[in-house]
Amino acid sequence: MKTPLLAVILFISVAFLDTGCKKSNTDTTNSAPSLTTNDVILDVTSTTAQSGGTVTSIGTSVITEYGVCYSTSNQTPTISDKKQTTPLSSTSYTFATDLTGLTPNTTYYLRAYATNQYGTSYGSMVKFTTSSTLSSVNGSVITFAGSANSGYGDGLGTAALFNNAAGIASDASGNLYVSDSFNNRIRKITPDGNVITIAGNGNAGYTPLDTPALDAEFYGPQGLAVDVQGNIFVADFGNNVIREITTAGVVKTVAGNGIAGYVDGAALTVAEFRSPIAVALDQNGNIFVADRDNNMIRKITSAGVVSTIAGTKTPGYVNGTVNTTTGTYASFRDPSGLVVDTQGNIYVADEGNNAIRKITPAAVVTTIAGGPGQSTLLGSPMGISMDSQGNFFITDESGRIIELTSANVLYDLAGSANVAGFADGSGTAAQFNTPKGICVTPSGAIFVADFNNNRIRKVVVVSTN
Repeated sequence: MKTPLLAVILFISVAFLDTGCKKSNTDTTNSAPSLTTNDVILDVTSTTAQSGGTVTSIGTSVITEYGVCYSTSNQTPTISDKKQTTPLSSTSYTFATDLTGLTPNTTYYLRAYATNQYGTSYGSMVKFTTSSTLSSVNGSVITFAGSANSGYGDGLGTAALFNNAAGIASDASGNLYVSDSFNNRIRKITPDGNVITIAGNGNAGYTPLDTPALDAEFYGPQGLAVDVQGNIFVADFGNNVIREITTAGVVKTVAGNGIAGYVDGAALTVAEFRSPIAVALDQNGNIFVADRDNNMIRKITSAGVVSTIAGTKTPGYVNGTVNTTTGTYASFRDPSGLVVDTQGNIYVADEGNNAIRKITPAAVVTTIAGGPGQSTLLGSPMGISMDSQGNFFITDESGRIIELTSANVLYDLAGSANVAGFADGSGTAAQFNTPKGICVTPSGAIFVADFNNNRIRKVVVVSTN
């Protein structure tokens, strides 16, 4: 007997629905969250610290708890060890957690964690050591040179006038050199605070030929570096070139042809830059350039050849090294500050990514602090300098001076994020208005080019025991 057509259709439909439901149930995957641990620890004292993390995926259920867990013995701590929760936020998956009651002079292992109904996940482990007696670290700020009035004038200390001081560097004797950006001049400040002009005639322009220093023209000069002989190198931002002020008092161009662009090659005839903003020197006489609008770090050899060390014209946030097979390259977003250590590692204030990045001599790029979405940690890092102990000092353009210690601990020394003003004082009582350049002298003194306050400020690190 033939089966009626309607019955066949009904049978197939039911079978399809049945198998379809079973397949859907079988393929459903329930997952715990994913997250990262902040790569630095904040404000470590003898008994307190702060850490946190960022949830990168909530998984397949809402987050019910997050915070940090820590231990003095377990190097992969879990919530079965000590933990500190943080109140959940409805607007952000980046969180900060305060730790109290820690033991002085003790090493801790810490991980961020996040939990949903399907489980708990952990970020990477970070390690820190509490001090034996430290109760706080901040910076005491005074005005070293310049005043509220913008203008141009040499003189002693606050009698001198600047017009948006941008870059600052020190020589071996403790003299400071300042790129007085809107005056298109380079100024020198002696250790006793006397300000004199050493290069630039005040006109915004470009003199490509070797020129007596006081007759030379610059266009919005920015970052500076001084070599061991006392020659000064300048990122001539508006002219898209790198200049040198020799000890003989002559200004000459060392790289760039004045055209805004991107070309590697012979330094003076072929190479092009686009808004170079910072320079740094290594022990072999190479010059490194933060080529801001090209989002690259460039190198000028002593033989006069320009090459690209890291970065692409397209801004981004990628760590790693050049892979010519896949076409993958490390990337930056508005690199703005540079410093080089004695091993040849380059450290970059990657302003647009809220990060401090490291480039090894093999051109491997990593992040040592901050990152996109972590503006509370580093804000807009603009300038970076290093002392003889390997501690970094950073200007956050939003209004802070920050220390990143060699132990990867971050301290807000002075000023406040997103607060623009002027006040001398200690810690958050001090105020800045778009701090840019920063340098550490051989004696360990810290100086800041406070751009919109037209002043040079001095910061003294104060540790309270």
